Amino acid sequence: MTPVTGPFVGTANPIRGVSGGGLPWTISKGQGELRSGDLEVHVRGLVLAAGPLAGTNPVPNFRALVSCQSIDSNGHASVVNISTDNFPATSAGDSDIQATVEIPIPCLAPRELVRNYGPLAKHTLIEPEIPIQV
Repeated sequence: MTPVTGPFVGTANPIRGVSGGGLPWTISKGQGELRSGDLEVHVRGLVLAAGPLAGTNPVPNFRALVSCQSIDSNGHASVVNISTDNFPATSAGDSDIQATVEIPIPCLAPRELVRNYGPLAKHTLIEPEIPIQV
C-alpha cells in the first residue's frame, strides 16, 4: 500500500482522476480484496505525515473507491471510479470497509483507493495483497 506523498499531494497529479489531499499521509498496514463486486479493505495507521496533526487521522470516515480502466459507450478508453459509502475510521487511522460495488465491464487494471470526502480529502492507492478478481 502506498500513501499519498511527494508529487501526488494536492491537485497537480491526480491518480485516475482522484486528487491527493493537501498534506502527505502515511500508513502502517493495508490490504484490499475485490471478488465479483464484493470489496473488502482493511487499513491500519492511515494518518497524516506532516503538519500540526501529524500521526493522527482527523476525519471520522473513510470510503473505498474501485477504479477501472474501461470502454465508454462510444468505444473510447475511460476511467470509471466506483465509491462505497462512508465507513468509520478511528483517530489512529484504522478502518474496515466491506461493501458490494457494481463493476463496469470491462474493468481493466482495477485499483482500490481509500479516501475521505472531508476538508482534508486524500487518497491512498492500495496494491492488494491478494489478486483482484472482477
